[in-house]
Amino acid sequence: MFFFKRKVWIDTERLYLRAPVQTDYREWSELRYASKEFLTPWEPTWSPDHLSRKAFSNRVYWSQKNINGGTAIPLFMFRREDDKLVGAITLDNIRHGPAQTGTMGYWIGHPYARHGYMTEALRAMVHYAFSTMDLSRIESACLPENVASRGVLEKCGYKYEGVAQAYIQINGRWRTHVLYAALRADRRGRTTVGMA
Repeated sequence: MFFFKRKVWIDTERLYLRAPVQTDYREWSELRYASKEFLTPWEPTWSPDHLSRKAFSNRVYWSQKNINGGTAIPLFMFRREDDKLVGAITLDNIRHGPAQTGTMGYWIGHPYARHGYMTEALRAMVHYAFSTMDLSRIESACLPENVASRGVLEKCGYKYEGVAQAYIQINGRWRTHVLYAALRADRRGRTTVGMA
């Protein structure tokens, strides 16, 4: 059986995005640890071994397996000027055929929030999904009170589509999320939904 190792590399003005590798462990674990309080309100509860080397090794294996299989594109975001890891972005649940769709999720380290890095990375990933992967629709969800995430999605051309009750467990509780989507050929016009 022939094994093809696919590489994904995306450049933006200030960042480069690539799949995680084993040597990223220390920087990833330090950034996640330093950002825990900042990230906890928006993420599923971390497992007890979340920051362990073994859990990270499993994450790297999962990433490469899914990139090779075309079912997810999990990428780390690095600042070009100093090669610092600033966060991660994942296009997951990729479905080809009639749907041509996927789900985008992301996180940013606390020191790098509010600098426009996530907007830059998300725009690049959406462009990659539409132009390189030929997807037609990208979905994202966030907590209604996550004004920063909603703003990033809307800056990147996403439109509000509705609410999903008890959508994902966040910080140990089933939480309702607001749903957004970006379409390759979007004729819906500008959204008028408020940010709260």
